[in-house]
Amino acid sequence: MNYKLVLNTKSETSNIYYNTITFDTFKINIIDRYKGIMSRNPILCDSILKVRTLDDQLIKTREGNSRVKLKGEDLEKYKNLMEILNSYQYKNKLIRQKEADEDYVHFVIRIYIDNYQIN
Repeated sequence: MNYKLVLNTKSETSNIYYNTITFDTFKINIIDRYKGIMSRNPILCDSILKVRTLDDQLIKTREGNSRVKLKGEDLEKYKNLMEILNSYQYKNKLIRQKEADEDYVHFVIRIYIDNYQIN
């Protein structure tokens, strides 16, 4: 499956980052909220996933919600993946970026499969 990954888009003074994974038929928006000083060592405290069609129509979860909030073990795994994607090694290509991207996308796809009705 082909995808395009866009990481860490945000407004200038915000503590909210937006990540987007766009596939051939849908896209997954991830909203990350950080606390602390953003220029030093921000701490990820919330992550929310929303699935949309390519024309920006929200897709409902199995429970009828429009979003999935990561909690517990899933949030910890997500934090670890984001640390890798925000690391010096990743940004300066000292590790294999493609593998790190794929780990992130596979994790998000697992959350998608667990929470959304796939047609």
